[in-house]
Amino acid sequence: MTAPRPANDLAATLDDGGVALGVLDNTYSPTLVEFYGELGVDFVWLDFEHGGPDPWDASQLEDLLRAGERTGVELLVRLPDTDPTLVRKALDLGARTVFLPRVDTAEEVRDAVRSARFRYDDDPGDRGLASPRASRWGLADEYVATEDRETLVGVTVETEASVENLDDILAVPELGFVFIGPFDLSVSLGHPGEVDHPEVQEAVETIRSKAVGANVPVGGLGFGMDDVNEKASNGYQLLNLGSTTGALEGAVTEWLDASERDDA
Repeated sequence: MTAPRPANDLAATLDDGGVALGVLDNTYSPTLVEFYGELGVDFVWLDFEHGGPDPWDASQLEDLLRAGERTGVELLVRLPDTDPTLVRKALDLGARTVFLPRVDTAEEVRDAVRSARFRYDDDPGDRGLASPRASRWGLADEYVATEDRETLVGVTVETEASVENLDDILAVPELGFVFIGPFDLSVSLGHPGEVDHPEVQEAVETIRSKAVGANVPVGGLGFGMDDVNEKASNGYQLLNLGSTTGALEGAVTEWLDASERDDA
């Protein structure tokens, strides 16, 4: 037998009331995941809903997970569906923190969270017990207790229905966090792309205030560092600073603008 897997530092930060900062890697590169870990971010967000490899493809996800494990950075794995089977698959491959897109009801959230637990809310959970990569192929000691303690399942609140059902969603036992999705929320509310529309902003504030009131960590997008710092002071605990392509655009554009080449 080997020692249990290391603790989920992202889960510990949220549990302690701290703020975690991360980056969306929309190139899905193990090299960049590893590099972000060297830079010291708290998490790397992998969004499998809007891009990237199929999360059912074990080899590609495993390579990304290995890169994160090498530098000790947690992967925030956004799945493309709330299917409990997909949740179990990602966790068995070694993901520790997953979150679900476009949830509408507390029932589907509860089913997904239960699928990530061997024991759930004083009852049996729905996670399968085998010898996958997450258990170091059966070699990890204290596997069941460690996984139940360190696994984090969150949800994206980004539909009108999820806002209407928010109280029930927040009451789901062992819900790890809620992440506010303003862009999809703007579509659901009939104002696509207008994240500053009063109705969208009202919904965003409703989500934030109710999550904070329910003591459920809340996450969101940062629109510049002033916005990140304001949100951190307003109860947000999980904040995305930007994306790989956004960072590259800013750096390369600055280089080109500063060059003295003659384009004439």
